[in-house]
Amino acid sequence: MADGFVAGNGLALGEERSYTTEGGLPVREGYMPFRGYGTWYRIVGESDLGRLPLLTIHGGPGNTHWYLRSLDQLAEAYGRQVIYYDQLSCGYSQTPVLPELWTPALYEEELHELRRYLGLEHVHLLGQSWGGMLEMQYATHRPSGVASMVVASSPASMDLWLSEAVRLRHYLPREMDEALARADVDGNYDAPDVKAASEAYYRRHVALVPEGERPVNIRKPFPDPVGDECYHAMQGMSEFVVTGCLSGWSVVDQLGDICIPTLVTSGTADECTPLIAKQIADGIPGAEWALLPGTHCVHLEIPETYNAVVEEFIERQE
Repeated sequence: MADGFVAGNGLALGEERSYTTEGGLPVREGYMPFRGYGTWYRIVGESDLGRLPLLTIHGGPGNTHWYLRSLDQLAEAYGRQVIYYDQLSCGYSQTPVLPELWTPALYEEELHELRRYLGLEHVHLLGQSWGGMLEMQYATHRPSGVASMVVASSPASMDLWLSEAVRLRHYLPREMDEALARADVDGNYDAPDVKAASEAYYRRHVALVPEGERPVNIRKPFPDPVGDECYHAMQGMSEFVVTGCLSGWSVVDQLGDICIPTLVTSGTADECTPLIAKQIADGIPGAEWALLPGTHCVHLEIPETYNAVVEEFIERQE
């Protein structure tokens, strides 16, 4: 344990604080000691009798939990406790730059330890994008006590993800397609035409509303440069190349070994295309698939519909 560790929001390792939201939901926040640093978590609501908590796993790699907070509605409307955490080096789980540690194995270990630390013996899981990749990798190792999992806009194969991303990029105006391709060669991602093209791609396929334009309660309250470095180390510099440790990552051959009831969700304009989502839905025995109108962040774009779909599925697994 790192003696004297204090996170950016003032809590020390092992400490927890409680408060109530404006809507009356109880919230607990704290830090789990992990690898000499701290993994921050947020627990919203209390589960009604018979409802297991939902543990969410954010994407990136290098993002934070904030964009998943639309799932708070599961606590508000359905009486289901929802748990979030910022993965090591992301958001409130601040660290120095740790490229030698940032691997899928590290984050799977963190997920395992968080369940143990919070006493989540029986739980549902929801992983979005990279979070769903991590969730599937975790599921291939047959963890106990997972009642169901939701794989939200995630690939089972990075090679397929890349080929589909490039295909979607080709539907942009030719000059934008060429600008993005050029940047992956010369590394100049700050060129004005590259930034404009990237913004166009993101609005089409990643999020209809960019983070900076979202309501305050679902956007990061501060810059996260270490999280950005984590993305660069694990993924690369863009959505169209993988130069980091996720290069070649795949669980396709292990999908048939997953025995957890699974719901796959994706958006009609998602960079997780129907081909990507269907590979998982076909590969995991008995998996269901909900294709919804929206992008990669469809859970933010139609939150009431999305949350109702998730709740209906996980209720059936209890």
